[in-house]
Amino acid sequence: MKHLQKGRKLGRVRNQRTALFRTMLGSLIMQEKIKTTEAKAKEMKAMIDILINKAKLTKDEVKKIAVLRELRVRIPLMAVKKLTGEFLDKFSKRGSGYTRIIKLAPRKGDAAKIAVIEFVD
Repeated sequence: MKHLQKGRKLGRVRNQRTALFRTMLGSLIMQEKIKTTEAKAKEMKAMIDILINKAKLTKDEVKKIAVLRELRVRIPLMAVKKLTGEFLDKFSKRGSGYTRIIKLAPRKGDAAKIAVIEFVD
């Protein structure tokens, strides 16, 4: 039984999963909208909420970058700078729920559930 076990394995070992989310979170922050599978989108939604909340809690700019770079999933430096600058102004009054997941039609090749994850305005 899988009681009290969090997260999805997505058919990958831990290092591959970490690398996958590092690149996907960086892409989501830089492009503000990406198309992926539904399971990956749901996992990323929780991670991006944690990242934005950590950025909002830290006051000093240098500390923000250091805190965000040392989290479990290290995102690229350009994404951290965009997250600490532009996104904090946009989400300063919002408590949570920074992203939305829009479900799309299944992928044609393997019928995988596809979704678009994007930031809420």
